Amino acid sequence: MAYSSCTLLLIILCFHAIEAQPLHTAKLLINASNKLGKQIPETFMGVFFEEINHAGAGGLWAELVSNRGFEAGGKNVPSNIGPWTIIGDESSIHVSTDQTSCFEHNKIALKMEVNCDSSNSCPLDGIGISNPGFWGMNIEEGKKYKVVFYVRSTSRIDLKVSFVGSNDGVKLASTNIKLGNDVNASTWRRVEHVFEAYATNHNSSLQITTNEKGVVWLDQVSAMPLDTYKGHGFRNDLFEMVAALKPRIFRFPGGCYVEGKWLRNAFRWKETIGAWENRPGHFGDVWGYWTDDGFGFFEGLQLAEDLNALPIWVFNNGFSIYEQVNISAISPFVQEVLDGIEFARGSPTSKWGSIRASMGHPKPFDLRYVAVGNEECDTQQNKFIYEGNYPKFYDAIKRAYPDIQIITNCDASKEPLNHPADLYDYHQYPKSSNYMFNLAQVFDHASRIGPKAFVSEYAMTGKESGRGNLLAAVAEAGFLIGLEKNSDLVEMVSYAPLFVNNNDQKWNPDAIVFNSHQVYGTPSYWVLSLFKESSGATFLNSTLQTNSPTLAASAISWKDSINGKSILRIKVANMESQTVNIVIFIEGLESSVHLSWPRKTVLTSSNPMDENSFSNPNMVVPRESILDYAGKIMNFQIDPLSVTLFDMTMY
Repeated sequence: MAYSSCTLLLIILCFHAIEAQPLHTAKLLINASNKLGKQIPETFMGVFFEEINHAGAGGLWAELVSNRGFEAGGKNVPSNIGPWTIIGDESSIHVSTDQTSCFEHNKIALKMEVNCDSSNSCPLDGIGISNPGFWGMNIEEGKKYKVVFYVRSTSRIDLKVSFVGSNDGVKLASTNIKLGNDVNASTWRRVEHVFEAYATNHNSSLQITTNEKGVVWLDQVSAMPLDTYKGHGFRNDLFEMVAALKPRIFRFPGGCYVEGKWLRNAFRWKETIGAWENRPGHFGDVWGYWTDDGFGFFEGLQLAEDLNALPIWVFNNGFSIYEQVNISAISPFVQEVLDGIEFARGSPTSKWGSIRASMGHPKPFDLRYVAVGNEECDTQQNKFIYEGNYPKFYDAIKRAYPDIQIITNCDASKEPLNHPADLYDYHQYPKSSNYMFNLAQVFDHASRIGPKAFVSEYAMTGKESGRGNLLAAVAEAGFLIGLEKNSDLVEMVSYAPLFVNNNDQKWNPDAIVFNSHQVYGTPSYWVLSLFKESSGATFLNSTLQTNSPTLAASAISWKDSINGKSILRIKVANMESQTVNIVIFIEGLESSVHLSWPRKTVLTSSNPMDENSFSNPNMVVPRESILDYAGKIMNFQIDPLSVTLFDMTMY
């Protein structure tokens, strides 16, 4: 249940009254012996990518043109060409769509009938069409952009292609494309040009204009910055935000996006591979927008590889939100999955592996995990169908690929499964900070017999979390400490959602917020950054002695990959509205081991509702300081509503 505004006011008032309250005292007893600790799985901390909030289209996937193939309006003509707009009045230009494209899967093309010319009422800059991208294209001085489009005409082709400021009309880059009488303009031709911008505007449009009378057809218009990560098409600043979290697993492409409200709008991996011009795209009806599927199955696998993370493919298993395929008709869906695995990891001479190779990746991707659908076990009716279809997928995959780990979305934390699985999904989106914090104990008494747990979606939501504030982040930190303690059962963890385009927030809150040219992490993002070294670390035995139900602590040891030194890390999440005095006792160190270079990192702020923003992206971020002393007994004060790390080198 979400807190009322009165409750939120009470939280704020309590937070600001901390001087009037006595210090709470706690003790943390740590046994720093690695031999008595337990190893946290190498796969522990990961990320989950879903095409929601324009995370990919208009986000991580750097394509600047929205509806590049004019397919978003549907397969019938005439159709809506939005967000494309027309430059010129009805007397000078008529724009429509027809089904004359040269691409088999994308038959819609745009037709411009130009009724003027340079000597007869055409404006100097011509008439044509304009695309604003996804709430404005970011064009920056000195950077290069590759524009590709397909064109044919009833006469010679004479076009001007320009990037133009949407708010001021100032040209940022421009070129003329002329195909004279020596070529057959009536056949489709591919045109490519690299622009170097001579000015900057974060709210720009791509314009294609002419003042040549006649009929011009256009299709598959793309504009991509050349500085994407490794040339793989990923927007650099967004990629770096994810890479900084050092994720060990990458779950994709959804989420409900995989299912669709209706199966006709589900994510179908075969329609998202190959040349981008041949991808039909689809309407993601769950989150309400069209995607050209530039970020497809191949790109998800490539992104995982670029992040040095293991991909986890969530595939459609014959379910949408409102439809379910009966077991008697499920075999084509099973074959679709087997084909997908072959595409990812098959030989470059195999049927589907050869297509991957033709896309520039002959080496198989390291696909070790697949998830059978998403959240179908949430209702009894769906669970009955899911458990009937599930063995078909499980048996077929294990026969062909016995090493692949299979994830069921039936929760086994409270009762055992009635079907085999290597892992099970666990999702939580509580609307209360106390509930989120107390979920730290959810796996304390879960069975250790059977599959491991994958906490693949979690976040604090509701009014109390704002758009991602300090209060939510601290509550989530308490939850993560609990997952660390239960890492003998919890194999993997990922927050959700990962991204949000600030212009189209379908879900709130999110970890990374961006627009056309800016990006920042919410406090929840920064909590994830504080746990990135937990993967593969040793969880040390520790006991927290406290009367507070809103104080959590843990200790790990991990090896710094840069200098090879062992680090003792202590985490404390304090949900209290007062300072806590904590005394830390460390035992179990060998006599020859000493602690040095103590550092303290704190995530906090003056108000529990504080959030980051484009104007103040660093309001709530971790701040590091050097401590004077590291020893076997230490006394520290923990700030109200904070996450605190203590790092000490062991030598």
